[in-house]
Amino acid sequence: MRKLIAWRDVLRRDLDNPAFRAEWERTALARAVAIAMVGYRIKHSLTQTQVARRLGLRQPHVARLEIGEHTPSLDMLRRLSRRLGLRFIIDVAPARGRSTVRALKLPAGMRLVGDVATNGSRVRVAAGEGRARERTQQHL
Repeated sequence: MRKLIAWRDVLRRDLDNPAFRAEWERTALARAVAIAMVGYRIKHSLTQTQVARRLGLRQPHVARLEIGEHTPSLDMLRRLSRRLGLRFIIDVAPARGRSTVRALKLPAGMRLVGDVATNGSRVRVAAGEGRARERTQQHL
């Protein structure tokens, strides 16, 4: 029987390919939103169609968000926040060595879902469900 390879090892290897790395870095925010969307659906036992209804969209649009290939607009992030109670924290800063970068302090219920350094900058994205919709919108 063949030994399975951990996904982190596959990713580490694939990031050596410049074209793959460029696409990985370009889609960092989109992947983070996709992870948050899928996590929300699982937690609430919802289908894409049910989430689409809550968002006032059609199911294919939710499917595209969950694929994580295209960065959602600020308006879409606001809609996800307002209608689903999702909260996103996006931190864009100059890239430095991992040991010297300040920690991203996250409120309860939030988790880091993306951390990519590229072209002299570092993008970190945290996602979770906000406690109150008003508070969620204030922090976006």
